[in-house]
Amino acid sequence: MANPADADPPRAESAEDKPAEAGPRRRRRLRRALVETGVIIAVAVLLAGLVRTFAFQTFWIPSASMVPTLGVYDRILVQKAFFSWRGVHEGEIVVFSHPPLDNCPGPEEGDLVKRVIALPGQTIYSSGNSIYINGRLLAEPYLPHYDPLGPPIASSQHPYRVPPGEFYVLGDNRADSCDSRYWGPLKGSSIIGQVVLTFWHESHPEFRRF
Repeated sequence: MANPADADPPRAESAEDKPAEAGPRRRRRLRRALVETGVIIAVAVLLAGLVRTFAFQTFWIPSASMVPTLGVYDRILVQKAFFSWRGVHEGEIVVFSHPPLDNCPGPEEGDLVKRVIALPGQTIYSSGNSIYINGRLLAEPYLPHYDPLGPPIASSQHPYRVPPGEFYVLGDNRADSCDSRYWGPLKGSSIIGQVVLTFWHESHPEFRRF
């Protein structure tokens, strides 16, 4: 049996004895971490772009045409995913591209937001402050009772028929809204999406679904 005293004593490693590759390994790990971080950021940006393009998009309201439902500077969320203009219903609020026949004062570019009042093929006319769709009085609980309608819409003797594939849209603030009364019906293909909620109300921040 060997005498422990005769064994070689353990030998401490000096800095010179460490593998020369320690520095390069650290640099490779750092590069890999940077690449992984860059990939994560790129994927996040891509997903955000896809969501904005195909799923949901936020807008802010620049005018008072939809008061009291939407106030100036309100922020809204618009649904674009699984949305088809062929499925738009009466009373829904939609965002759409600027109508080509719009000659109202104000910016000539940008998207607009209005409420759908009449669908393709329906007839519409107004009498006083009331609107009639296919001869039926349109219930509009979202409007203040005292609000004037503004310019009239056709007449009961000669109602206006909305062309196929188009919609008649109005602002809730009828006396201060440039809408289908001025530039005609809205093409369904120009509708970007449906307003689903207000996530910031300028006068009192809140979530409000439509």
